[in-house]
Amino acid sequence: MLIVADENIPLLEAFFGDIGEIRRVSGRTMSPEDVRDADVLLVRSVTRVNCALLEGSNVRFVGTTTIGTDHIDLDWLAARGIRFSAAPGCNANSVVEYVLAVLSLYAERCVLSDWSRLTVGIVGVGNVGAELADKLLRLGFSVKLCDPPRAESEPEATDTFVSLDEALACDVVSLHTPLTRDSAHSTFHMIGEHELAALTSEQLLINAGRGEVIDGAALCERLDQAGAPLVALDVWEQEPRINPELVDKVWLATPHIAGYSLEGKVHGTEMIYQALSRFLGLPTRKQAGQFLPEPALSKVSFTSAADEHAAIRIALRACYDPRQDDARLRKAMRVPADERGNAFDRLRRDYPVRRECSSLKVQLKGTSKSLQDSFRAIGFKLKI
Repeated sequence: MLIVADENIPLLEAFFGDIGEIRRVSGRTMSPEDVRDADVLLVRSVTRVNCALLEGSNVRFVGTTTIGTDHIDLDWLAARGIRFSAAPGCNANSVVEYVLAVLSLYAERCVLSDWSRLTVGIVGVGNVGAELADKLLRLGFSVKLCDPPRAESEPEATDTFVSLDEALACDVVSLHTPLTRDSAHSTFHMIGEHELAALTSEQLLINAGRGEVIDGAALCERLDQAGAPLVALDVWEQEPRINPELVDKVWLATPHIAGYSLEGKVHGTEMIYQALSRFLGLPTRKQAGQFLPEPALSKVSFTSAADEHAAIRIALRACYDPRQDDARLRKAMRVPADERGNAFDRLRRDYPVRRECSSLKVQLKGTSKSLQDSFRAIGFKLKI
């Protein structure tokens, strides 16, 4: 059995080596010739899987180690009897921790001693949005949820969801919708000129969902106007050839890596391994945990003298500080125009190991129950 896989999927040999022969190829430039004699195709979000790629191939199973499926022609696969599996929720916690890190930086910029004073509007309440809401509520934030498809299909939850305009009135707006174009609640350019005009300089807009949810041209124009909001973008229109002018104008710019924690990546591989094993009728004997290495930083300690909010900020940034990725992306955009796409892809391909908060043990000596609860809510391991 031949398994053709994106070369950037982690632990391919560990999970799939005893199932078949593995051929690694570039996900961005994957061609019909690469997959013609494959039985199994494993991709990430950078590969368009459709008739143009697979017509005439031997592929019987397609797996994407990502949560999104807008790069997959699901109808075409179904019509050809090709089994498909995605990894919904695999990196949800990684994206949530990215947003928490951005919120921490924003609270510091606003000179807020208590970050939970910020109101947060979450647009898109799927795996990521729901987990973000749960953690923020446990941390004491006021949260408003906007998800029109869910509001429509869950009439019993009318008090749960608010309109987009209400979500856009919060101090922070965080976007976590899939990209849809031909549906009753299309998200393509959902945040356009009208929505951007309503945002003020007292607000932060975060997009760690899909780049095309925001109208990039309208955003560029809005950021040149008075009273523009701060913007943190992890996803962009026309990746990997993103607009360097927009990179210059946003407050925080990262190269589509919010979900790039090691745990998130490995969990995505594990989920597709399980799906392929079920398809082939094989036992699933491997789990992500057995392949995770010891983290570079394993423990931090706080005493009773620690300020609660400072302690949380320190621990969060010990795991991840978005400013490092921001600096790398801004530097990458300084190369000649025809090299920027490759530079963007290299940042993702060569991304340094980033561990989630669960990899860090936090030792607390004589600290308050409130601080203990906050660390637990974020996902740190505690030693009291």
